[in-house]
Amino acid sequence: MPTYIQGQQHQTSACASLNTMEVPTISKFKVGLCQLTVSSDKNQNLIRAHNLIKVAAQQGARLVVLPEMWNCPYSADDFAKYAEDFENGDSSPSFSVLSEVASCYGITIVGGSIPEWCNGRLYNTCCVFGPDGKLKAKHRKIHLFDIDVPGDISFKESDSFAAGDEPTIVDTDIGRIGIGICHDMRFPELAMLYRAKGAHIICYPGAFNMSTGDLLWELVQRARAADNQLFVATCSPSRDSAGCYAIWGHSTLVSPFGEIIATSEHEETVVVAEIDYSEIQRTRESLPLEKQRRADIYRFIEMDH
Repeated sequence: MPTYIQGQQHQTSACASLNTMEVPTISKFKVGLCQLTVSSDKNQNLIRAHNLIKVAAQQGARLVVLPEMWNCPYSADDFAKYAEDFENGDSSPSFSVLSEVASCYGITIVGGSIPEWCNGRLYNTCCVFGPDGKLKAKHRKIHLFDIDVPGDISFKESDSFAAGDEPTIVDTDIGRIGIGICHDMRFPELAMLYRAKGAHIICYPGAFNMSTGDLLWELVQRARAADNQLFVATCSPSRDSAGCYAIWGHSTLVSPFGEIIATSEHEETVVVAEIDYSEIQRTRESLPLEKQRRADIYRFIEMDH
């Protein structure tokens, strides 16, 4: 299965070395996680996103991450209404704002996600913009969130969205970034693929609900970071956002050892924290998981299933 590495316009084959990790231009920098409050007013959401990105940039963030569905309420009734066709600039104000702000502040933006119209289908899509304001990558949510817990929550994202079918890795001046959206984080195979292709950090915009958030939000992101010995950044809307369910919040940055570097509570805020990629190498040298991995055994397990 080829992995598409965007930003350098090339592909790497699945037989590439598991230990491949290029040294980025900048190895120590600040990341900003913009946990914004999403309202039913799209223009206000754009203004709020711009303002929080500005706050992060003024505090020195070189990489800024937005939440899942930051331009519209997280509700099946609203996705199509707020959706944008990225090929049509006049009908894509959210896309345009992120491009302009990235260029204005000279930063890389992992633009959370917004509903995207493309060829008559609706996708949950994350756009990544470089410091020049140009689109570097686009990730369509691969694993759609369908849940039915009697007496608690019932939601079927697959009724609204089509699933993406490609992993997304983007090369930037602040490292190689793997992208996932919310429920993508639940699947370790995707994170393992990103690690195998040399990602330094995986960014997961998300909107976990109160039940899955309490049980799984911190647990899963720490597991993805620790198992793959890389950084993980998550960004959520605030809890008082509009939508069909209450959102957990708690945007977080996790170290390659699975330690929480910085996190928030549930209100609107900007988390700014430092990333030092030398921690990746130190972690992998002290605990060489790749050398200890028993792929010979795992192959037989996969064959049995």
